[in-house]
Amino acid sequence: MNKKTRNLVLALVAAIGLGAATVPLAGAQTVSSVRGADVSAPELEPGSYRVLPDGPPIPRDYLQQPPMIPHKVEGYEVSTNFNKCMDCHSWTRYRSAGATKVSLTHFKDRDANELSNISPRRYFCMQCHVPQTDARPLVENTFKPATGIR
Repeated sequence: MNKKTRNLVLALVAAIGLGAATVPLAGAQTVSSVRGADVSAPELEPGSYRVLPDGPPIPRDYLQQPPMIPHKVEGYEVSTNFNKCMDCHSWTRYRSAGATKVSLTHFKDRDANELSNISPRRYFCMQCHVPQTDARPLVENTFKPATGIR
């Protein structure tokens, strides 16, 4: 490594180190908007919300929104060896279970090659699909669904 590159790397490491020293400790950190307004959300008390009872599919609010889970998932095992969701949502079982089948998009890799099984990057369902709860919004929300999908 030449001297100029080494000095640049050392300056970068020093700058990162000084920047890290000015970050407040966890718990003391606040979040603010670009204009400086406090936008920290209050913590939800455990048990202050509940998962809604089993029901029909929940309508989506925007294109490409992952469907929300309209049932309880407490105790579901989703590990590298087993995926409880596939007991009902697999292409071989969805009809008998009365469930929505897994989308074809879940059988493609990052290069759009079709796979014979669910893509590893789509295997852990609750990365994108979440159960609906009756929790109050943490911050005010004026979102309106897209008019094209109503």
